[in-house]
Amino acid sequence: MTQQQALEILKTGANVFLTGAAGSGKTHVLNEYIRFLRERRVSVGITASTGIAATHIGGLTIHSWAGIGIARELSDDAIAQIAEFPRVAKRMRATEVLILDEISMLDANRLDLVDRVARYVRGSFEPFGGIQVVLCGDFFQLPPVADTQGAEPEFAYHAHAWEEADLCVCYLHERFRHEDEEFYAILDAIRNASADEHIRNLLLATADAPHVPTAKLYSHNVNVDRENARKLAELPGAFKTFHMNSYGAKKVAEALTQSCLAPELLELKKGAAVMFVKNNFEEGYVNGTLGTVEGFNEMGWPLVRTRTGNALTAAPMEWSVLNEQGKPIAGIKQVPLRLAWAITIHKSQGMTLDEAQIDLSQAFEPGMGYVALSRVRTYAGLRITGLNDTALRVHTGTLQHDTLFKKESDTVEAEYIRTPREDILRRQSAFLKRIGAGAPKKQKRNALEETRELVLLEHTIAEMARMRDLKEATILSHIEDLKISDPELDIRYLKDAIHPKKFDEIAAAFLQTGRNEKGVYPLAPVMDLLDDAYSYPELRLVRLFLG
Repeated sequence: MTQQQALEILKTGANVFLTGAAGSGKTHVLNEYIRFLRERRVSVGITASTGIAATHIGGLTIHSWAGIGIARELSDDAIAQIAEFPRVAKRMRATEVLILDEISMLDANRLDLVDRVARYVRGSFEPFGGIQVVLCGDFFQLPPVADTQGAEPEFAYHAHAWEEADLCVCYLHERFRHEDEEFYAILDAIRNASADEHIRNLLLATADAPHVPTAKLYSHNVNVDRENARKLAELPGAFKTFHMNSYGAKKVAEALTQSCLAPELLELKKGAAVMFVKNNFEEGYVNGTLGTVEGFNEMGWPLVRTRTGNALTAAPMEWSVLNEQGKPIAGIKQVPLRLAWAITIHKSQGMTLDEAQIDLSQAFEPGMGYVALSRVRTYAGLRITGLNDTALRVHTGTLQHDTLFKKESDTVEAEYIRTPREDILRRQSAFLKRIGAGAPKKQKRNALEETRELVLLEHTIAEMARMRDLKEATILSHIEDLKISDPELDIRYLKDAIHPKKFDEIAAAFLQTGRNEKGVYPLAPVMDLLDDAYSYPELRLVRLFLG
């Protein structure tokens, strides 16, 4: 299923399980749907199964949102007590759509608890009290954490609420993060539980790669802390310290502080390897962008040179939790960086990295190897320094259910394709009317955002330039910036603007001339190699697809 098909199904009000391999654009679809709802003043609850995942999408943990805390089981009396909490009751009654991200890490019992609380608060026997539920995630990622007694938790698809919600499965089959077929094959082999000695040897062969990636991923915190402290201490000069500030509801702010990837106390020096931990499309970085601190500006903020050569200022940014009306109830502010010589695999979930050195010798749970490997865009960006048997395993039962999910998604997609467009629009209109949606608000958008909207509508570069009274070169610059900030943005339709033979010839020329010291494919050497046979816009268009 494509991203656009999934988005159109979401807009009909169906309960949805949105899934797909790493890099297939699940978060992109969620963000588009959230944007759609907020423009129409629809009350949407944005949640995730973990604190880190919640900060990525600007929401609460599902445990906090539903008032269930850490409990796995609650009596009817306990459910009634939770329903009396004013904050829980108010937001559940107001919520029309509930987003729950990283569903793989929420166990079945807790999903059932959320369902029970929602039904009780809203006084409805419908699943989740009649709220549209959007569950998002990939069960090949990290599983639910066992409790202190060691009881093995069940995946969310075993919950009674899962079955009763009658979820439409939207399995995204496109991939936007990874850029080479060899790497596809490795990741697919792990997902299919067919990773053999050949796959193991391919991974271990990366240990001899001449280039040592800046970022290192470990399975345990102790290795990460030791590596970052050692590397920072080796740098000359004094520390520059940045303190996190908070506002709003104290407990919510404290939860944000604990789950945010930016540390409460950030210590940097010139030369420190750092990673941006928040998306900022306008400034040109995303969660996972790597770089080196080159100094500090007159305001004291870090000046970072990214691995692609871009010079960025890491000014403080805000992480906030919004209520169902989109207004902040608490927030924190910090420079959006963390030391990036090392990071844990758990904390890397949701990131996109150009390269990483990964130690899987102490992987301790199924899915950990897949999570770590799938953070990286290409096989060339990998360096595996250790690998145990657990690293290449997936959780028991996941493969069987994944096959069922694909079949269910195929059925949903076929039904969508058969349904006349006017019927789909009628369902979407009826859903918006039922939940009391307003007319779309007119948003002030910057130049990049306007181009992005036109790309999503699959306008050609010439059409976008004409519609906005801009030069085609300017539109190309916008798309280049958009692909840096949102690698999952689907621009494949733009390939149709150039003949396949021309595309292949230009692409081969880029590969022959290679990247410069900043990791960028320069245009001039390709123009010289091809004897000016093609225009600069044609070269730039092809370069968009080379990563």
